[in-house]
Amino acid sequence: MKLVVGLGNPGPSYARTRHNVGFLVVDELAARHGVRFRSGQDADTTHYDAIRLMKPTTMMNLSGRPILAAMALNGIAPSEVLVIHDDLDLPLGRLRFKAGGGGSGGARGVENIIARIGSDFPRLKLGIGRPPQDRQARDWVLSHFSEGEAPLLELTIGSAVEAVELLLRDGLDAAMNWANGLNLSLKEGTEGTL
Repeated sequence: MKLVVGLGNPGPSYARTRHNVGFLVVDELAARHGVRFRSGQDADTTHYDAIRLMKPTTMMNLSGRPILAAMALNGIAPSEVLVIHDDLDLPLGRLRFKAGGGGSGGARGVENIIARIGSDFPRLKLGIGRPPQDRQARDWVLSHFSEGEAPLLELTIGSAVEAVELLLRDGLDAAMNWANGLNLSLKEGTEGTL
């Protein structure tokens, strides 16, 4: 893996929203490795060792353009790109790696990436849960996590960082075996049900 991309929307109004969990994971990766993001034309980027971290700043649904540009500039193949994003079909506290191939699962940011680079890239999905019946999905993904969800969110972000580190060290199969069965809502120190 050479490029790790967290998806989200730029700007303070979107910070720490459900749609921005990809940003939160790469922010934590950068912090753990003591590196800072630099702003570019379409993305904030940094690197440690041979790993590049990216947060596209084109808005979530146009994420493919800066990813394609970074791949072309650095000679990176789609299979060497990990995309981290939110997933409505998983509850908060669940992670799931997906190997390359397949569709977007309804995630428009992922759909845009597939349109630009094809589908042969692995993904790490972080659950944000389905909206309550009185909320539309669009409003839900742009909503902030509640105070009660904060401990489980932090545990999820930390576990996602561990999963990425495991992937970088031991490969995708090892990371999938570890992360895909986790149910962090059952861990000690969280509220349990949300």
